[in-house]
Formats: sequence, C-alpha cells, structure tokens
Amino acid sequence: MTETDLDIAPTQPWERLSELEATGESASIAEYVDSLSAEDQRRCLSRLSNTDQTHLIEQFSCEIAADVIESLPEAQAAEILSNLEPEFAADIVEVLPDDVGADILQEMSTLESEAVLEELDDADEADHLRELTSYDWDTAGGLMSSEYLTVSTDDTTGDVIRELSQYAEDHDDMEIQYVYAVDQSGKLAGVLRLRDLVVKRPGTSVVKAMIADPATVSVDDDFEALQKVFEANAYLALPALDQNGSLAGVVTRKAVEEATMDHQTEDYLHSSGILGGEELRSMPMLTRSRRRLAWLAPNIVLNLVAASIIAMYEDTLQAVIALAVFLPIISDMSGCSGNQAVAVSIRELTLGVIRPTEFLRIVWKEGILGMINGAILGLILGTIAFVWKDNIYLGMVVGGALLLNTILSVLLGGMVPLLLKKFKVDPALASGPILTTCTDMCGFFLVLSLASSLLSKLG
Repeated sequence: MTETDLDIAPTQPWERLSELEATGESASIAEYVDSLSAEDQRRCLSRLSNTDQTHLIEQFSCEIAADVIESLPEAQAAEILSNLEPEFAADIVEVLPDDVGADILQEMSTLESEAVLEELDDADEADHLRELTSYDWDTAGGLMSSEYLTVSTDDTTGDVIRELSQYAEDHDDMEIQYVYAVDQSGKLAGVLRLRDLVVKRPGTSVVKAMIADPATVSVDDDFEALQKVFEANAYLALPALDQNGSLAGVVTRKAVEEATMDHQTEDYLHSSGILGGEELRSMPMLTRSRRRLAWLAPNIVLNLVAASIIAMYEDTLQAVIALAVFLPIISDMSGCSGNQAVAVSIRELTLGVIRPTEFLRIVWKEGILGMINGAILGLILGTIAFVWKDNIYLGMVVGGALLLNTILSVLLGGMVPLLLKKFKVDPALASGPILTTCTDMCGFFLVLSLASSLLSKLG
C-alpha cells in the first residue's frame, strides 16, 4: 500500500464497513466485524439504518451475530432481533447466555418474543426463557444467571474437582465463585467455596465440606432488598430460590452493581424528560419524537401557569423594567437549588436511608441549608442590582426574593420526591416539572409582589 493510499484510506470503522458491504462479500464483512472491539461494533451499528442493521446481521453466522448482539445496548439488540426472521433470531438466542437472551426478549413486544421462542429447537429451553422473562428485570429472578455449577450431596470433594477438570471447557464462560450442593429433589443443601475444595481431602463428603443453610434470596426479591444484602455483606454471589425452595439461579454482585447503574441511568433519563425507556439515535425518528413530546407538551401548560403570574403584574413590570433582567436569574438560581435537593432525596430513597414519610427531616435539614445559601446568593444578587441602578430598594427586592425562593425551592425539592414515592409515582420522572413550575411561579410572584409594595421607591 502506497503513502497516497494511506492518506485516503477510511479512518473510521463504519466507513470501512460500508466499503466491505459494497463488495457483498459476507465472509470479509463477518471477519472484519468480528475483529472490532465491542465499542467499535456498537458505533458501527448505531450509524446504520434499521434496514442496513438487519441486512448486516443476516450475513453473519449465528455465533458471530450473537457476539455482536451481546455487545449492543439491550434496546438496540431487541430492535434488531425484532426485524430478523424468527428462525434466525431464535438461532441467535440459543447461542446467547440465558440471562442475556431473556433480557433482550423482555425488551421486545410479547408477540415478537413469543414468535422467536416458538422457533427454538429445545422446548425446555423455550419454557426456561419464558420463565426468566416473566420476572421484572431488577428483581432477583430478572438478574439471576442460569450458568452455575451444582453437585450432589452424595459426592465427595474429589468428585467435584475431577468434574471441574474433566469439563473445564464447558465451564470457561462461567464465573465460578461457588459450587452449589443440591439434594435429589433439586433443593439447595449448601454452598462450597472453591478454597474448601482445595484444602479438604479428596474423599471428604460434600456435606461435611459445604456451608449448610447458606444465605439465599428469593426470585421475587426486589432490587432494594438485593442492594441492601450485597451492601451489608461481602458476598460475591447468592443463590436464588424459587417458591418451592429449589435452586433457580445465582445473583452475582456484578449483576446488582450493573442494575444499580441502570437505575441511575433510568433516573437521569426520566429527570431529563426521556420517557418510554432507553433512547438511542439509531432508533426510528418518530418513536424518539413521540417519547420526547410526551414530556415536553404538558410542560407548555405548566409554563403558561407560571407566565400568568407575570401577566398579573404587567403594570409593575412596565414601571420598573429592570425587574425583567432579574426574573429569569431568580427563577433559574432557585431551580438549581431545588434540583440539588431533588437529587439528594432521590439518592437517599434509592439507598433506603430515608423513608417517604420523613418530611420533618427534610424541613429541618433543607430549611437551614436554604436559609444559608439563600442569604448568600440573595446578598450577591441584591448587591449587583443596587450597584447597577444605584437603588437600595431594588437590591432589597431582588435579594429578598432570591432568599425566600431559594428556601422554598429546596424545601419543595426535598419533599416532592418523598411525596411522589409515597403515592407510587416515579420521583425522577415527575419531580422536575413540578419543581420548575413552582419555583417559577413563586419566584415571579415574590419579585413582582415585593416590587409592587415598594413601587414608589423603585422609580
């Protein structure tokens, strides 16, 4: 290759992929995509249309397709599987780890996921995946992995070590931290740590080497319960039992930590007005537009309510036009203070360190903080107003309004998430619009009403 060729060669992986697609050589395309990192695979797929994504995946073997699908966000992976023929989608799902396949199927519509499950060759596997998709994604059942190693209580530690060695290739993909001892009915009898297998004599009974009556979780345990258990203990994994006490899967610390990040991402998206789940720019434009408008459209009404306060004091605003400069500053500063209180309340609710009924704690903690920050911010802004217009009363109006509105905003920001949580409403979704409307209304009202009372001194 000449130096000139290097200068014009594509520098981005998706450009190289487009070149290969133009040749129509499936083997070359598959080899190139397989050589890419998971990050580059995601970037390549995100820059293709839905039709091109489907066409690209169809050129791969089910093994390579499964690797690519597994590297993608679940929402994008589900969309691609939905556009594939059910037979090929089923082949891909069979290669994926059960927990990954179940998560992706759960993102699909019921009709689409069922069409894929019906094409699975193994009816038992299909039933197992249906069971996994029946759990909420953040419960123990939704987070548990089906890839774990069980041994019989009739075995010895030597038997277990020989099995691990003999079938080492089968266990390559498993993150084995513990071995689970079950009785003949499939019920969990105990847990073997790997070090127990090493230090015990080969002829030692599993029953004598295992930890009897180990800590467990139920498949129905919610995310908060799982989070508390793993935060309070140094467990790497916990067995999940079904309603009959049989071992159904294993919940790892890693899975709970990933779910924590997913919750935080979901809260952030909700607070930013992204509804309906994850949004990626590779999704259909109309779908993205509809999801965003579901949050933006109601905000028009809320903002009209806030604007009506200004209309009520139109004469005051016309008489002291300088107030128009400070209205958005007071509203924005108070809103920022309130959003800080919202973030702390949502975080404490997530961690379980505060209950939805502890309003007095919020009033005490946020009230004092609001007075301190409000006084400092009000003094700064009031001084600026005084220096600008050489009017001490304008400074008092502006500074006093910011002080009062800051106190109000942090109180509302702290209490609204608790109130919403108490009424089973997502605090991350609804706190923002409520807080914004209230701080705008109160900020405008405080400034204009104080200005009206001192109108003769502001001229």
